[in-house]
Amino acid sequence: MLTRYTLSGWMAGRPYDRAMVVLTGRDLTRADVARVARSGERVAIHHEAISTMANSRAVVELSLERGDAVYGLTTGAGVLKRASLDATAAATYANRIIRQHQVALGPSAPHDVVRAMILRLANEFASGVPGVRPELALHLVEALTADTAARVRILGSVGEADLAQAADLAMELFREVQLAAGEGLALLTGNAFATGWAALAMDDAATLIATMEAAGALSLEAMAADPSMLHRSIAEVRPYPGLAWAVGRMHALLEGSFLWDRGRARSLQDPLTFRGLPQLLGAVRDAFDHADGVLAMELNASQGNPIVVAGEERPLSVANFEILPLAAALDYLRIVLASVLTASAERIVKLLETSWSGLPTGLTPSGDPADPGLGYLGIASQALSAEIRLLAAPVSFELASTAHAEGIEDRMTMAPLGARRLGEQVALGRELICRELVVAVQATELRGLLPLGRGTTAVAARVRGIVPTLGRDGSVPADLEPLSEAIRAGLIATGP
Repeated sequence: MLTRYTLSGWMAGRPYDRAMVVLTGRDLTRADVARVARSGERVAIHHEAISTMANSRAVVELSLERGDAVYGLTTGAGVLKRASLDATAAATYANRIIRQHQVALGPSAPHDVVRAMILRLANEFASGVPGVRPELALHLVEALTADTAARVRILGSVGEADLAQAADLAMELFREVQLAAGEGLALLTGNAFATGWAALAMDDAATLIATMEAAGALSLEAMAADPSMLHRSIAEVRPYPGLAWAVGRMHALLEGSFLWDRGRARSLQDPLTFRGLPQLLGAVRDAFDHADGVLAMELNASQGNPIVVAGEERPLSVANFEILPLAAALDYLRIVLASVLTASAERIVKLLETSWSGLPTGLTPSGDPADPGLGYLGIASQALSAEIRLLAAPVSFELASTAHAEGIEDRMTMAPLGARRLGEQVALGRELICRELVVAVQATELRGLLPLGRGTTAVAARVRGIVPTLGRDGSVPADLEPLSEAIRAGLIATGP
């Protein structure tokens, strides 16, 4: 029977309360990551996790005492696995291996991404699976509490453990800490960087998708579209969960709208980007839910090597840094987002053209044929959608050269790139939906059909509280950034 690892001094029994995100290694959520990374939510480690880490570390030390051949503990890492380390050398190697992996390059990651990375790493340590001392997890929590600024460069990881970024973080936070045997590798062989960034990008995507639904509903009213596309039976005969959600969401936003009045529709068959709106929004909901489920798993799953198998009292060499499920899910979501956002750009262009909307070109209130009105927003929207599509290219099937490390390290997921591209795509999507909202609200005002839906009335009022109506002098709003920021903060898509 293993003896309990004894914590030193103040490390034992740190207090926590309900206002904190309390790490157990089992139940970290996307919302937790966003609150800690962006809102400074306090963090603590559950007392049971402290005990679990202590007992897990005892397994590692027992293995070290026995002289077991354990990858990264009593051997070197990578191709150097053939090099044996005694207890003294193993302790020295723990710090040296971090310096050896500090090969990242490029610009520094945003501060919220670094905080998300720290939180994900602390949560993994709290699980006890990596076999590090509790002090390491508590040190990470203290870095979050102090809001320590750590420089982590974004380039240099292939996604089979974010080695380069993990080395940057470890050098920043543990430079003055003497690590114990195996702890250097535990700090390196995880995907906290990619997973943390993915959590923040996914959180932003959730807000964007809700806003896309609101903008789409307004565009239907702006076009005076045929509401038969929203009949609830379509989700019964095509039983995708996302489609059922989208139909219900459109009904809630458009409750009481003039669209439902018989004879108000301008066309029996609207363009597909209008007529297929519930199918498009349903597809992106389903893609998001899939990716979100994978992320929820990855936030609490082991991502390291080796792992401690407590029941067998030994560390075990594994490849839990293989996060293809998350990398592929991020690819899937970006592909679907690109399609749905491209449809948004197409709706913008059609609302701006008389031949499609029946309204003055450019939605000018003056009707002056020489006045472009909002027309050039169409060009900007097409430019945004082009960049959005370019960011959708899958990255998870990239293949590294098998020559590295004598052919041992022959896999890559490029998960950090997948997460970063999702974040970039969502930011561009926010700008695109910002322009759809401006165009749709202007078009509904020119069309003059009332009432708008209960939800779309509220959304239009929020937009008009930030962006004024296009004046008769044809002046286009010079700055749409306040509206874009309101979208980012979730202020446009709220309710019903």
